[in-house]
Amino acid sequence: MQAVERRRFLQFLAASPALASAGMTSVLAEETLEAHELAEHLIASPDDALDVFDFHTAAKRALPSSHYGYLATGTDGNETLAANREGFRNVYLRAMRMVDTREISLQTELLGHALESPVVLAPVGSQKAFHDDAELATAAAARARNHLQILSNVTSTSIEDVIATRGEPVWFQLYPTDQWPVARGMLQRAERAGARVVVLTVDLNAGSNRVMLGQYSRADSRDCMACHSGGFDQWINAKPMYAGAKLTEANLDTPGMTWAYLDRIRSATSMKIVVKGIVTAEDAAAAVDSGADAVYVSNHGGRAEASGWGAIESLPEVVAAIDGTVPVMVDSGFRRGTDIFKALALGADAVAVGRPYIWGLAAFGQAGVEKVLEMLDAELRMVMAQIGATTIEEIGSQHVGHRS
Repeated sequence: MQAVERRRFLQFLAASPALASAGMTSVLAEETLEAHELAEHLIASPDDALDVFDFHTAAKRALPSSHYGYLATGTDGNETLAANREGFRNVYLRAMRMVDTREISLQTELLGHALESPVVLAPVGSQKAFHDDAELATAAAARARNHLQILSNVTSTSIEDVIATRGEPVWFQLYPTDQWPVARGMLQRAERAGARVVVLTVDLNAGSNRVMLGQYSRADSRDCMACHSGGFDQWINAKPMYAGAKLTEANLDTPGMTWAYLDRIRSATSMKIVVKGIVTAEDAAAAVDSGADAVYVSNHGGRAEASGWGAIESLPEVVAAIDGTVPVMVDSGFRRGTDIFKALALGADAVAVGRPYIWGLAAFGQAGVEKVLEMLDAELRMVMAQIGATTIEEIGSQHVGHRS
């Protein structure tokens, strides 16, 4: 009972406008930190969470060490992973007062798809590693909260079953491989299943150095070969979208892929094409010139390259290069409603989240994913009311500034 009362008190403090003037900022910081340290005790259900980071703590404790390492890892020394969060510190919010914010709408539109929220579920592969219900739990949560879901083609569950659970088409993310017949077959299968958009990922053409994953795997006392006998080759060919392809690890590297690959995709499918993994103005312009229907700013959550540059820092130059010709999406490092608002103000049309909803999935299955989406939507509504924007369309550059 004391824990419940203490949590309610923390939630009250977190929302209190009098907090700073009462001189309790440092107290709240210490209490919030302590709450995260005690999250395994405090979060007996998704409704106990104060923010998405509570799900992170619960997920870390629920997952085997190597599975958590797979989820948490960046590349090299995690420079880009850290930069994704640090980049938000350099963007501040500019509040517009005396705006009637009694009615706040998150509704928007993306590639002809009406959305109840600009928050999208980013593609995350192998969700069976995090919860037995895997992508079906995510799809059920996306349906319950009415969010757009992008399905990884390294999904643990077939696209047909995911779409059936979601109740409407998902978008299909593509790692092309160096085998065009394999890629073509997946594209055509996805379209037959009902997918209307393919999200071509272009930032992992030569692998990545995921040191943290190796560190957590070394700390795992389980016999991993009980589940992964046969190594990577067996693992990839067991994935529903790759079944029967007879791929090796080398087949996932695509160093020869150029912008001409978009022509190949168009020859195989009528799905719209989103290019994911763009972080520069030059590539943004090239994607549009090559016929991309949307550009997706992403550094793979810090898992692709050790650039040390956050996705929110890449967003402005991409938006400037696009100049409104096609929609712009962004992911990597988004954890709060304020993060999402900043991206929308900088010109993004939608923001995708990955790790936060997987933390929810790992900790509580479908209910955890639903709660993460609910919290992010609620936080976005709150900041919109605080800043003075009642619709997604009203959010603009006037609402943010940059620290020098």
